[in-house]
Amino acid sequence: MADLTGKTWMAIGETDDPNAIIEAFEATAAITKGDPVYLSADNKVGPATSAQDCIGVAVNSVASGDPCPVLIRGRVKVKAGGAITRGKAVFGADSSRRVLQLTDQAVNEGGTGTYTIYYNRKLGTALATTTAADDLLFIYVEK
Repeated sequence: MADLTGKTWMAIGETDDPNAIIEAFEATAAITKGDPVYLSADNKVGPATSAQDCIGVAVNSVASGDPCPVLIRGRVKVKAGGAITRGKAVFGADSSRRVLQLTDQAVNEGGTGTYTIYYNRKLGTALATTTAADDLLFIYVEK
């Protein structure tokens, strides 16, 4: 596991962004600091354990039913689920609650193919290149 942030003293789910926006939502399950989270019910969040339309990253660990502070805009430290290229879009999450690179979708401009565009899947942008699962990096959440 490589820490690519240059800030090894910071934990996953922490931000050093003075302009970060953090909102509170009720947790529908136990959430660990650094988990990508999605709206699992109206105004409630749960930890993403598969490809979800995440709204941000939890900045504290909470129990189900507790208020969960979620970074919805700004720079935050997260764990990668595999190789991610700097500047590429990321989404949450894999079964271990790690962020993954969001790949571009080919579009059939001829009009004979069908495809799905996931407009809300993007969680943010990778600020470093990772090479392996569990590498630590900053992403910029842009919800």
